[in-house]
Amino acid sequence: MRRRSIAAVLAAATLALGLGACGSSDDESGSSSASDTLKVGVSPVPHAEILKYVADNLAAAEGLKLEIVEFNDYIQPNVALQEKQLDANYFQHIPYLEEEVASKGYKFTALKPVHIEPLGVYSKKVKTLAEVPAGGVVGIPNDPSNSGRALNLLAKNGLITLKDGVGVKATEKDITANPKNLEFKALEAAQLPRSLEDTAISVINGNYAIETGLKPATDSLVLESGDDNPYANLVVVRTGDEADARVTKLEKLLHSAEVKKFITDKYQGSVLAAF
Repeated sequence: MRRRSIAAVLAAATLALGLGACGSSDDESGSSSASDTLKVGVSPVPHAEILKYVADNLAAAEGLKLEIVEFNDYIQPNVALQEKQLDANYFQHIPYLEEEVASKGYKFTALKPVHIEPLGVYSKKVKTLAEVPAGGVVGIPNDPSNSGRALNLLAKNGLITLKDGVGVKATEKDITANPKNLEFKALEAAQLPRSLEDTAISVINGNYAIETGLKPATDSLVLESGDDNPYANLVVVRTGDEADARVTKLEKLLHSAEVKKFITDKYQGSVLAAF
């Protein structure tokens, strides 16, 4: 009886090792393309919430299975997509993607715009931009696409003037007038909500504002318009995967009337549908 037990244990262990080796081989390849499940990397808010709505309410009817993987920064979702740990990601806009492709050589393709998270100016020190003091510290995102976006928002609202035509590529060197002699402090986007204790104003991405309890539609001093906004967030895949049946199903659902209503009802103007 004891010998049989030992033999059974050894056999089970051998089988487990064999299965483990198979799993290990799949992991090392990094590819999940053989799976029926679409693995998508997202920011927690609002991207994960929108995808969870799709997964819970719409995906089954289309025969789509979603695995949602959350990231708390703007770097790792593209790294994971490049390394085939993901099938797609949904967290970025075109100007940021273009910056990432130029600097890192990613071969990625952006799909259709889904939503806009309006960039906003927030403060714990002043109630209007007119009250921003001379020499005040202004927190802005440190990645080039969002820092240019922040400077454009400040320029549009009269705090600074930028060179004509610099558009989304604006940098501090493009500031031609700074009447209040503002001091700019570039921080990782995720850190900007915490910077409000130390800045006169901070320009904060919508997803990070919402995550920390701010309501962009009501708490911001000024908010980007959704009209002709180039910063719509969208799904990104490795070039060549655009026709993957799982991806086309997800795109169909993300651009459905149901998702548009979900965005409108849930976020009340703090996130805008871009379709």
